[in-house]
Amino acid sequence: MGQTRFASGRQLDVICLGRLGVDLYAQQIGARLEDVSSFAKYLGGSSANIAFGTARLGVKSAMLTRVGNDHMGRFLVESLAREGCDVSGIKVDDQRLTAMVLLGIKDRETFPLVFYRENCADMALQPEDIQEAQIASSKALLITGTHFSTDQVMRASTQALDYAEKHGVKCVLDIDYRPVLWGLAGKADGETRFVADETVSQHVQRILPRFDLIVGTEEEFLIAGGSTDLLSALRRVRELSAATLVVKLGPQGCTVIHGAIPARLEDGAIYPGVRVEVLNVLGAGDAFMSGFLKGWLEDASDERCCQLANACGGLVVSRHACAPAMPTMVELEYLFNSPMPITRPDQDPILQRLHRVSVPRREWQPLFIFAFDHRGQLVELAQKAGRDPACISQLKQLFVQAVARVEADLEKRGIAADVGLLADQRFGQDALNAATGRGWWVARPVEVQGSRPLAFEHGRSIGSTLQAWPQEQIIKCLVQYHPDDEPMLRLEQEAQLLGLYQAALASGHELLLEVIAPKDHPSTHPDVIYRSLKRFYNLGIYPAWWKIESQSAEVWEQLDALIQERDPYCRGVVLLGLNAPAETLAVGFRDAAKSTTCKGFAVGRTIFHEPSRAWLEGEIDDAGLIARVQSNFGFLIESWRDARA
Repeated sequence: MGQTRFASGRQLDVICLGRLGVDLYAQQIGARLEDVSSFAKYLGGSSANIAFGTARLGVKSAMLTRVGNDHMGRFLVESLAREGCDVSGIKVDDQRLTAMVLLGIKDRETFPLVFYRENCADMALQPEDIQEAQIASSKALLITGTHFSTDQVMRASTQALDYAEKHGVKCVLDIDYRPVLWGLAGKADGETRFVADETVSQHVQRILPRFDLIVGTEEEFLIAGGSTDLLSALRRVRELSAATLVVKLGPQGCTVIHGAIPARLEDGAIYPGVRVEVLNVLGAGDAFMSGFLKGWLEDASDERCCQLANACGGLVVSRHACAPAMPTMVELEYLFNSPMPITRPDQDPILQRLHRVSVPRREWQPLFIFAFDHRGQLVELAQKAGRDPACISQLKQLFVQAVARVEADLEKRGIAADVGLLADQRFGQDALNAATGRGWWVARPVEVQGSRPLAFEHGRSIGSTLQAWPQEQIIKCLVQYHPDDEPMLRLEQEAQLLGLYQAALASGHELLLEVIAPKDHPSTHPDVIYRSLKRFYNLGIYPAWWKIESQSAEVWEQLDALIQERDPYCRGVVLLGLNAPAETLAVGFRDAAKSTTCKGFAVGRTIFHEPSRAWLEGEIDDAGLIARVQSNFGFLIESWRDARA
């Protein structure tokens, strides 16, 4: 590699200093903010969006700011950490709340925007919050304009710049001019992007000499240069700073100026933007900066930096959110290599899919799942024991305690594994509530038990049902399917599954498809499950998870090859139990031992049937039930581990 502009041996690529808050985006497009009825919650704040966007592109980024000691602050820190961003520089402020923004999307040009940033946590950043060692560990430091807008944050940002200069860290300014945050617009007028103000221009000009890279829109360079003419403003900026200047020109693209300002911008290279249909321009600048930094930090050419920047901005303006809309390198390469220009990224199924599956996702260890989403079987047991079926809810809450015991035992023994459960809404809502938020694998069913053709518990409008589900809960759907089913039955089931898959795409929930061949079907060839999965892939259905019964070692080989070829992003396969004796399941575990896609098991009646009967009939108490369930579950886990030893 040739000459680099950065100091070598740095742990971090870029530290982003500035705003970190919650964005609440209106979900009703075209409504006045007054008429909006629901909002989606995302990470927001210009610096934070850039820290998030660069991390998603594989840049080693860090965030330097404050959040409140509140639920929203924890949400933001967790969101950044999940993306791979270093959050060690985020201080928790006990005196202030995390900042928040309300945003509407009225039309392509109108975005009502209200900042709730009165005395918020990130604007209380102190010079002593800035650790010299952290700044010295990075190639670059990015600061956005808002963090020079008050004396308080000016002192903190100046301290960071002092450390950066001392340690050869390149400094980047995103001008990020929001008049309302400088007190130049009405408190509820976050939408106004430009108000000329000589005091602000003079203030910004004092800091310009300290930066190596300055990025802004045309309006932002007007405020920095203190002029109403762009070229005059750029010449004033150049008098004060030798920095590389990147001017964002909206849909036209951008230009990069290293030395003297040309007589006309067109005299330099204009790097064209990506032509897409705009849904929401908010966040486009942060996405642009993320892409530009990805190239710049790798010493790429201006052309490559701008290609990445324009593509990131183009994808984000076509999507609802800001931070979660940021693309991955996988998405960008697909965009660059598409034989036809993609003008509606939001409608390209491959790009939509890549945006879901190529982002950082939790890596699951071997999965041991207790499936107790059973309804009919437990009602039958309760009735036989003369008990009111309402007591099944209590039973399922005891199952959650058993899972917690199993998890604690695995941790105590140093076994790397994840536990989970499958529970229904009808009797298991309290169990689902107790299990959610613990880091477990949690799924719940949507099918009417035993239905063939497939029917959903809450009717055909499955999407509206999913709106009330926590995001971490996985949709589980059992379908009794055979590729040689009578055509009308097969088409009806496939239409239901396609509708469910599309609802899952819209809601963002992962989908687990449980495929069982009907036991009374005349065709029982061993390749039924293989052919079924292949058929679903051909229909364009890509579940995150498959759940199937035990297969021979030969069929596992075929399934591994199929899944690897058709969906390398598949999370894996879990084995179901079908009430088989534990010893029979152990044989199935051995057959699956060499499979690369089989990640664990999701077994129910084998674990719960006998203990539940005894509990319902009063033979054992709560403690006895928990102990027996834990014992049965533990036996299966040992069988799985023995098979894979």
